[in-house]
Parts: sequence; structure tokens; C-alpha cells
Amino acid sequence: MRKTLLATSIVAAFALPSVSYAQATAAAAPASPHTFTGNVGLVTDYRFRGISQTFKQPALQGGFDYAHASGLYLGTWASNVYGGTNASAMGVNYFNGNMEWDFYGGYKFEAAKDLNLDVGLLYYGYPGAKWGVPTKDKYDNTEIYLGASYKWFSAKYSYALSDYFGANGNTMGTNTYPVTGACGINSAGVATATCLGNTNAGSKGSQYLDLGATFEIGGGYNLVAHVGSLKVKNYSSMNYTDYKIGITKDWVGLTWGAAYIATNAKADLYRTAKIEGGGTLNVKDTSNGALILSVAKTF
Repeated sequence: MRKTLLATSIVAAFALPSVSYAQATAAAAPASPHTFTGNVGLVTDYRFRGISQTFKQPALQGGFDYAHASGLYLGTWASNVYGGTNASAMGVNYFNGNMEWDFYGGYKFEAAKDLNLDVGLLYYGYPGAKWGVPTKDKYDNTEIYLGASYKWFSAKYSYALSDYFGANGNTMGTNTYPVTGACGINSAGVATATCLGNTNAGSKGSQYLDLGATFEIGGGYNLVAHVGSLKVKNYSSMNYTDYKIGITKDWVGLTWGAAYIATNAKADLYRTAKIEGGGTLNVKDTSNGALILSVAKTF
């Protein structure tokens, strides 16, 4: 939020006509180098890198950002996620938690005309959430990233400094199997191995590449496209590519959006479940394609 102060001495201008105009009118104060913005939004399903984080249910999200004219910035963002005590101990959920709270900071600068670069650090936090294993590992994840944008095109590379959302030998152990599915099942229908490959290793060094594009198509509409590629260190079976194609439009002070999001992730590994009454599992594939609607406000 930029604030500019402008003061004008009308009385002095009329009372002292011999005084120069520059002296009679106070100069505008210089623009502040500090910018504060906020945002709030509602989505029909919170998809992170193509995977549902809310059991395919709506999410309320929002954050605050600070930027300095030098290019330095800081921010925080939060969303509800699927978890709690009735979530299955495995699958895409945040066991005993229900919130994602992120913190980030970095530096943006123009390297050449229309070419902007961005380097930063991003921490994903899940207050109270811990894996349902004896070691109670956290889901929290820390990444460094390098981004670039040129006119309508953008690219961003992220590298995990921690185990990728807690994936390690404790949480992905030899008894780890999908909620339901065929992973690790031989032709005789017997579970023969873990779904996840190397079960004694961490996942620090996991990588994600994000490519995006935004095109104005007239009438105030924008066409947005994205493709991303995830590589999970030591757990290659968790690798996948995600896609997005959608439109956005600013109307009545809000940004409205609709997008189709899909992945080629292995459903065996990206299912999750809610434990219903009597212990029945309500299972959903959080990786398959879906139409996602959104509305957001920036202030």
C-alpha cells in the first residue's frame, strides 16, 4: 500500500503573488519505498502441485506481503488443509493438523528489459500436524527457489533443504502401503514390497520445476497455463508431472478463476482416506483431474 502526501498552500499563493509558484506550493512527498499488500481467496479445492490438500473440499486462504523498493520482500500465507484425528495415518493428509502456514522471503530484480529474476526461501509449516508413526516426524518443508519471468512466460525451480514434507525412512518405512490399490502387490495378490523404493533414506534434495504462461485474450479475460515436474529424492515412484489450463477475469473488484488441473501421479501413492463411523474408510484419489473454481481479493 503506497501512501503519497500532497500539500498545497492556496492562501499563500493568493496572499503573496510575488512569491514563486514553487515556493507557494509544497512539493509532493517522495513515494514510500515500502509496499504492503494483502490477499484473501476461496477455492473449491486447494491443489498444491496438482495434488488436493483438502480431500477435494473448499479452502479459505489468505496472506500478507511486504516489499521494499530495493527488491527485497517478505510474506506469509495460510490455508486450511485436510487432516485431524479422523484422517488415515497414511495418504495425502496432515495427521492431527488442519492448517498450512507458510513464510517466505527473497529478492527480485530486473536483470534485463522485461526479464525479472527472483531468488528466495520458503518454509511450509503445519501447526500441530505430525506423521502417524512412532517418531512423530513433522510434515514441515523448507525450499530455496529461483524464478524468472519474461513478458508472458515464467519459470521457477525449487530445491528442498529438508525431507520433502517429511518423507524419510521413518515415515516411508518397509510397512508403508497405499490406502488402497495395487502398489507392492504381486500376481498372487500378496504384498511383496514397499510402494516407495528406498525405505531407509531421506528426501532432502527433492526438486520441482514450474513453467507457466499468461495471455490476454480480450474482454478482460486472461488464459493461464502451467506444467510442473516433481522429482522426489530416493522415492522415484512419487515423481509426477502436473498440468493446469484456465481463465481468470477481474470483475467487481474481485479476481474470478476457473481451471482444469490434472497429474499423472500414481493413484496408489496419492490416495487418502477419512475414517468414517465404524472404521470405514472413505477413500479419494487426490491426484486425478478436476475443475477448480476460485475467487480472490487483493488489497
